[in-house]
Amino acid sequence: MKKNLFMREDLAAKFKISQARLAEMEKLKLIRPAGLTEDQAPVYSDETVQQIAHIRKLEELGYELEEITQIVKKVGLPKIEAGKSDSSKPDQFFTVGTLAEKAGVSPRTIKHWEDIGIIGPEMRSEGGFRLYPQIYVYLCHLIKDLQLFGYSLEEIKVISDYFRDFLAVSAHPETLSKKETQGRLEVMLREIDILLEKMELMKKGIARWEDLLKKKKKEILQLKGKIPKTQNHPEGKKNA
Repeated sequence: MKKNLFMREDLAAKFKISQARLAEMEKLKLIRPAGLTEDQAPVYSDETVQQIAHIRKLEELGYELEEITQIVKKVGLPKIEAGKSDSSKPDQFFTVGTLAEKAGVSPRTIKHWEDIGIIGPEMRSEGGFRLYPQIYVYLCHLIKDLQLFGYSLEEIKVISDYFRDFLAVSAHPETLSKKETQGRLEVMLREIDILLEKMELMKKGIARWEDLLKKKKKEILQLKGKIPKTQNHPEGKKNA
């Protein structure tokens, strides 16, 4: 599911307040970032937008932020729990350039994977920045692994769809009938078995090639040691 993310300047513009005011709300733990970019810039979720809207209503009634903090401690804000800001560590988000660098691919490759639906820019700030959670680095490595295993991008897209399907079924099992859920899970299990079988064959193939290459490398080094070093003929003998 795609998530809306907001940079601090997005929220400032949305609520017509200063970024310093937002920073003060954060310092008082009235709001908290959903995560941080690689530059340690905070990014905020839709939940934060709701919380700020509630804070602004209290401000319009004449309450100062310090007073609102006391109110929050007693009754809370929508979808916020007391103490949560202290215990929860913000997620790390990467821009497309940083994700590409950490995954060892080009930004164009990331964009191509998005275009064909293998991964999606789940998180986009109002300013247009595409932001990716840290887990996407691992996901990109998995995609590269499948390419090494001989899978085409179309086949990788199918596997990616199965994972998304699994997440959807896990999050909302009530949306499908028992028969539909069982059917989808059976398909996933079958595909996992196919992938495991293919990997087992690849392991055996890799072991054979490692054996062969080590032997041939040893033979080549031995042969190289037997070849006498050629001596250059003196120029005088050449011209005689």
